[in-house]
Amino acid sequence: APRRKLRFAVGCEIAYLLFLAFSIPFGTVFSVSADNVYARGKHFHIYIAVYFAAIFYLSLSTILTARAFQNRSRALIYPLIVFLTAETIVQVAMPDLRVTWLCVTLLAVLYYIYCTEMWNQLDALTGLLNQSSYLHRTAEMTRRGGMLVVFDVDHFKHINDKYGHSVGDEVLKQFAEHLQNTFRFCGSVGRIGGDEFAVMLDIDLSQDQLEHLLTQFLRDISGILEQVTVSCSIGAYRFVFPQEIKHLLTETDRVLYQAKENGRACFVMEDSTEK
Repeated sequence: APRRKLRFAVGCEIAYLLFLAFSIPFGTVFSVSADNVYARGKHFHIYIAVYFAAIFYLSLSTILTARAFQNRSRALIYPLIVFLTAETIVQVAMPDLRVTWLCVTLLAVLYYIYCTEMWNQLDALTGLLNQSSYLHRTAEMTRRGGMLVVFDVDHFKHINDKYGHSVGDEVLKQFAEHLQNTFRFCGSVGRIGGDEFAVMLDIDLSQDQLEHLLTQFLRDISGILEQVTVSCSIGAYRFVFPQEIKHLLTETDRVLYQAKENGRACFVMEDSTEK
């Protein structure tokens, strides 16, 4: 679906550029004198309409992409939108200033930096937050309390050895997709490394709510691939008071290993406030 949308957008842009090229001799949108001086045509509003439509498309696509990839800096795109819109209005109202290309060039550089920063926060295989982003957001959690949930795919080495690394990679991608779909509106989802994943809950779920989500998740991932039965061990650790990040990760790992000792394909939840 994203590829179809991109092809449609590119097709519209090519059609528009061809229209501009063929309309120049008639001065429909632009006219060019013998001295190579450009002037606005009687249907210059077509250019303005397409220009603002392109801004809207780029802005909407960026915001939706940033949301899908859990980029919390997506609010930075709004000043860029305002900047480009204001520049366009100024250019239309005062054509002699000729600031469009300068502003578009500056915006392109800023937009490239923004996108590069967003991609640097992601794991290449799964599209989830990478280990660096996970540690950064976990460090933020330690200052305010919350719940950290860690997932470990059971016997993943056996899957790689028996079915090959291509099947193993597909398991990880499908696992990550189900994980993000389950916890998309609850918190940030990351890949710690290898076959380990984590969810940093942003909202305070009750024990019943979390148990329901984890039970549903365990049921859903069992059949993500026809030839492989997938399961995972889950450790959930809730804390209220600020903690050292090393202590938080150690406690969460301890709860995860309890799930493994209980036979895997299950979850263990622990609340530090009940100790």
